[in-house]
Amino acid sequence: MTLRPDSTLSLVSHSISDRQLVAPLKLGIMASGNGSNFDVVAQAIQDGQLNAQIKVLIYNNPSAKAAVRATNRGVETVLLNHRNYKSREEFDQKIVQTLQHYDVEWVILAGWMRLLTSVFIDAFPERIINIHPSLLPSFKGIHAVEQALASGVKITGCTVHIACLEMDSGPILMQAAVPVLPDDTAETLHARIQIQEHRILPLAIALAASSSKVTLSVT
Repeated sequence: MTLRPDSTLSLVSHSISDRQLVAPLKLGIMASGNGSNFDVVAQAIQDGQLNAQIKVLIYNNPSAKAAVRATNRGVETVLLNHRNYKSREEFDQKIVQTLQHYDVEWVILAGWMRLLTSVFIDAFPERIINIHPSLLPSFKGIHAVEQALASGVKITGCTVHIACLEMDSGPILMQAAVPVLPDDTAETLHARIQIQEHRILPLAIALAASSSKVTLSVT
């Protein structure tokens, strides 16, 4: 594990060497809320740290700020409101069709607040990446930060992993550990965890596809 001077007292599980690749990775990003992790991935691409392109942002919440962030960056957006579908499977099938229409190779769940069905998982096997605000397998599901505080743990953090059918499970790509301070609230702890989310998400995308798809510059 590595400790960086600017890590705000946190540990990142590992780093990645630069790789030179032929074609950019084709990403589809899915978000339900603010979209800060979308911005981080887009900025990493803009800065030349991640050899990828965002083909589309799919969002399910009509008021999601992620859509505004995407539009401001010239990324196409598609609203798919889950309330308009009769079942989770029907909803996921529409998402799959949309991602396939945009020729997406890897799907990034950047604050996507819906459970996935086998319809989705089977369409992109081992190519769906999720980020979660805890050190999995601890504190799965919603309110992970609050769960950590309530449990009294001294260290929590965030995890980027390959998504599978079981919620917040699947092979772990990268983790960052963040100490829980005595005076932490859910808001202060989440803010520090989010700093590490923003650090490791582009790294984990590179790690997942490093065999042939992306170039990563680590400074």
